[in-house]
Amino acid sequence: MDFDDQLRRYFATDDLADVTPEGLAAGIERMRVDFGMEKDRARRFALWTLLYMLGAAPDLDVAFKDEDDRNSARDWMDMMARAQGE
Repeated sequence: MDFDDQLRRYFATDDLADVTPEGLAAGIERMRVDFGMEKDRARRFALWTLLYMLGAAPDLDVAFKDEDDRNSARDWMDMMARAQGE
């Protein structure tokens, strides 16, 4: 799942700066629904990462049943924090 494809699918744009607050909320809601229905682990992880970047990701214990998936998400969160200089 490509990042630009996710932006176009959920927000109808390649640039989140173009999205209105209402459009952002609607896109996030659609992502949450798809996340809850998605069975493919890789696609679920991709959806979760974008939700995380938007401040709307579910907690890890809710999002991922598998401990390996939760650890991967923690690693990704740590990587993002380092990239932002935290």
